[in-house]
Amino acid sequence: MPVALSQRLFSLIAGLWVGSFITVGFLVVPVLFTSLGDRQVAGMVAASLFKVTAYLGVVISAFLMMIASRLVKKGNDRFRITRWILLGMLACAVCAAFIIIPWMNSLRDQALYSGLSVRESTNASLFARLHGVSSTIFMIQAVFGLALVWRTTKNAD
Repeated sequence: MPVALSQRLFSLIAGLWVGSFITVGFLVVPVLFTSLGDRQVAGMVAASLFKVTAYLGVVISAFLMMIASRLVKKGNDRFRITRWILLGMLACAVCAAFIIIPWMNSLRDQALYSGLSVRESTNASLFARLHGVSSTIFMIQAVFGLALVWRTTKNAD
């Protein structure tokens, strides 16, 4: 694949990916909580959305890292820093997909098994802390994502 086409493909995938997870996190999920009367149902739908978003983040960031590495090998040094941004995004996605989200889902399932919402369970404070950590990771990933799109769409100097 020609270098110019690789760069365009990279920018297209990065833009769609970053736009989609920012849309989910900052538009779709808040609308869920304001539209649905049941916060527990909204939380379960949001958890599913974030789970899919995290798994996609792992796959897409790894794929984009391969393209960026190829571009660096072809002499495009602008993608050296881009790989570090992608590594940060990958770390956020892995942490969310394989640590935070499963832990929160486990706490939610334990509460549901007891016939309670997670907010009423004995693990409510732990769940709230994990939610805060998850939100922070998502914000960091969003900032990395904006930096990624900004860098990859700028004209070569």
